[in-house]
Amino acid sequence: MKLSQKEVRGVTVVKVHGKLVGGPENADLFHDFFKQLLAKGKKYAVVDLGRTAWANSQGIGFLIGAYTSVTNAGGDLVLARVIDKIQDILTVTRLLLIFKTFEAVDDGVDYLLEKMKGEQATG
Repeated sequence: MKLSQKEVRGVTVVKVHGKLVGGPENADLFHDFFKQLLAKGKKYAVVDLGRTAWANSQGIGFLIGAYTSVTNAGGDLVLARVIDKIQDILTVTRLLLIFKTFEAVDDGVDYLLEKMKGEQATG
């Protein structure tokens, strides 16, 4: 698994390349990646799963952990370009009740930008 990031209109887009699967190296990589984003004040993220070949239960756990860390910091994390295999897992486990998913990365970015505007207006 490899992670990369880019900024799109103030929102961090995290691309997951390869298989989103468990293992000590991947767990540390995923945890440290999001920890560093939050340390830089980047608390709004779209996780792009369009180049993710597969995910197992530990990989889904990485997403849950990232979501929890980001929301506990006052931000939000959404998923984009979720492949069918992962969508099926999210459906069966009812995690779609937690994760917002979008067909396109830009749709996820737009959603988070609107959320950020709403928070700035009230806060």
